Amino acid sequence: MSFFGLDKVSKIFRIIQQNGGIRASIYKMYRMDDLKEGRLVGTDKYGNKYYENPYFFYGRNRWVEYSPSYGLDYDGSQIPAEWYGWMHYKTDLPPDRDGSRPKYKWMVDHSENMSGTPGQYMPYSTTRPKIEAWDPSKKQ
Repeated sequence: MSFFGLDKVSKIFRIIQQNGGIRASIYKMYRMDDLKEGRLVGTDKYGNKYYENPYFFYGRNRWVEYSPSYGLDYDGSQIPAEWYGWMHYKTDLPPDRDGSRPKYKWMVDHSENMSGTPGQYMPYSTTRPKIEAWDPSKKQ
Protein backbone atom coordinates (compact mmCIF):
# COMPACT_ATOMS: atom_id res chain seq x y z
CA MET A 1 0.00 0.00 0.00
CA SER A 2 2.83 2.41 0.76
CA PHE A 3 4.45 1.50 -2.58
CA PHE A 4 1.73 3.35 -4.46
CA GLY A 5 1.53 6.21 -1.98
CA LEU A 6 -1.92 5.27 -0.79
CA ASP A 7 -0.82 5.64 2.83
CA LYS A 8 -0.23 9.35 2.16
CA VAL A 9 -3.73 9.73 0.73
CA SER A 10 -5.25 8.02 3.76
CA LYS A 11 -3.19 10.31 6.02
CA ILE A 12 -4.57 13.39 4.21
CA PHE A 13 -8.13 12.14 4.72
CA ARG A 14 -7.40 11.45 8.40
CA ILE A 15 -6.02 14.98 8.88
CA ILE A 16 -9.05 16.52 7.15
CA GLN A 17 -11.38 14.44 9.30
CA GLN A 18 -9.60 15.44 12.53
CA ASN A 19 -9.73 19.12 11.59
CA GLY A 20 -13.49 19.03 11.11
CA GLY A 21 -14.00 18.39 7.40
CA ILE A 22 -12.98 20.08 4.18
CA ARG A 23 -14.45 23.49 4.98
CA ALA A 24 -12.89 23.68 8.46
CA SER A 25 -9.55 22.46 7.07
CA ILE A 26 -9.52 25.18 4.40
CA TYR A 27 -10.33 27.79 7.07
CA LYS A 28 -7.54 26.46 9.27
CA MET A 29 -5.10 26.55 6.34
CA TYR A 30 -6.13 30.17 5.70
CA ARG A 31 -5.61 31.18 9.33
CA MET A 32 -2.50 29.16 10.26
CA ASP A 33 -0.90 28.06 6.96
CA ASP A 34 -0.61 24.50 8.26
CA LEU A 35 -2.65 21.35 8.81
CA LYS A 36 -1.46 18.85 11.38
CA GLU A 37 -2.91 15.91 13.19
CA GLY A 38 -2.31 15.53 16.88
CA ARG A 39 -3.75 14.89 20.31
CA LEU A 40 -5.53 17.79 22.03
CA VAL A 41 -3.67 18.30 25.31
CA GLY A 42 -5.68 21.17 26.70
CA THR A 43 -7.33 24.54 26.29
CA ASP A 44 -6.58 27.72 28.21
CA LYS A 45 -9.14 30.23 29.46
CA TYR A 46 -8.61 32.44 26.39
CA GLY A 47 -9.70 29.67 23.99
CA ASN A 48 -6.28 28.66 22.66
CA LYS A 49 -5.94 24.91 22.01
CA TYR A 50 -2.69 23.05 22.60
CA TYR A 51 -1.76 19.93 20.64
CA GLU A 52 0.99 17.33 20.65
CA ASN A 53 2.07 14.64 18.20
CA PRO A 54 5.04 12.51 19.36
CA TYR A 55 5.73 11.30 15.80
CA PHE A 56 7.00 14.73 14.74
CA PHE A 57 10.56 15.92 15.42
CA TYR A 58 11.34 16.99 18.97
CA GLY A 59 10.93 20.76 19.07
CA ARG A 60 8.20 20.63 16.45
CA ASN A 61 5.79 18.22 18.09
CA ARG A 62 3.86 20.75 20.24
CA TRP A 63 1.83 23.60 18.81
CA VAL A 64 -0.95 26.00 19.61
CA GLU A 65 -4.02 26.89 17.60
CA TYR A 66 -5.02 30.38 18.65
CA SER A 67 -8.60 31.23 19.47
CA PRO A 68 -10.73 32.35 16.51
CA SER A 69 -11.49 35.54 18.46
CA TYR A 70 -7.97 36.78 17.57
CA GLY A 71 -8.65 36.40 13.85
CA LEU A 72 -5.40 36.80 11.93
CA ASP A 73 -3.87 39.04 14.63
CA TYR A 74 -2.26 36.41 16.83
CA ASP A 75 1.26 36.26 18.25
CA GLY A 76 3.27 34.39 20.86
CA SER A 77 2.48 36.85 23.66
CA GLN A 78 -1.09 35.55 23.72
CA ILE A 79 0.08 32.28 25.32
CA PRO A 80 -0.23 32.41 29.14
CA ALA A 81 2.85 31.68 31.27
CA GLU A 82 1.65 28.27 32.44
CA TRP A 83 1.25 27.04 28.87
CA TYR A 84 4.46 28.78 27.76
CA GLY A 85 6.43 26.38 29.96
CA TRP A 86 4.76 23.36 28.38
CA MET A 87 5.18 24.71 24.83
CA HIS A 88 8.92 25.25 25.35
CA TYR A 89 9.57 21.84 26.95
CA LYS A 90 10.31 23.20 30.42
CA THR A 91 7.85 20.59 31.70
CA ASP A 92 6.09 17.59 30.27
CA LEU A 93 2.99 18.10 32.39
CA PRO A 94 0.33 20.48 31.09
CA PRO A 95 -0.86 23.07 33.63
CA ASP A 96 -4.15 21.32 34.32
CA ARG A 97 -2.34 18.13 35.41
CA ASP A 98 0.57 19.71 37.30
CA GLY A 99 -0.35 20.18 40.96
CA SER A 100 3.01 21.68 41.96
CA ARG A 101 2.45 25.02 40.22
CA PRO A 102 1.92 27.81 42.73
CA LYS A 103 -1.20 29.94 42.49
CA TYR A 104 -1.31 32.89 44.86
CA LYS A 105 -3.97 35.56 45.11
CA TRP A 106 -1.40 38.31 44.50
CA MET A 107 -0.45 36.86 41.08
CA VAL A 108 -1.59 39.07 38.21
CA ASP A 109 -3.58 37.59 35.35
CA HIS A 110 -1.91 37.20 31.95
CA SER A 111 -1.99 40.13 29.53
CA GLU A 112 -0.71 40.10 25.98
CA ASN A 113 1.96 42.40 24.57
CA MET A 114 0.20 45.39 23.00
CA SER A 115 3.26 46.87 21.22
CA GLY A 116 2.46 48.11 17.73
CA THR A 117 -1.26 48.43 18.43
CA PRO A 118 -3.36 51.42 19.52
CA GLY A 119 -3.37 49.99 23.05
CA GLN A 120 0.41 50.20 23.48
CA TYR A 121 2.01 52.02 26.38
CA MET A 122 3.07 55.55 25.51
CA PRO A 123 4.87 57.53 28.23
CA TYR A 124 3.87 61.12 28.79
CA SER A 125 6.74 63.56 28.70
CA THR A 126 6.77 67.08 30.13
CA THR A 127 10.09 68.04 28.58
CA ARG A 128 10.13 69.85 25.29
CA PRO A 129 11.61 67.87 22.39
CA LYS A 130 14.98 69.04 21.07
CA ILE A 131 13.89 68.57 17.49
CA GLU A 132 10.45 69.67 16.35
CA ALA A 133 8.71 68.37 13.24
CA TRP A 134 8.32 70.80 10.35
CA ASP A 135 4.80 72.06 9.82
CA PRO A 136 4.41 73.48 6.25
CA SER A 137 1.23 75.42 7.09
CA LYS A 138 2.96 77.43 9.81
CA LYS A 139 4.46 80.72 8.55
CA GLN A 140 7.71 81.93 10.01
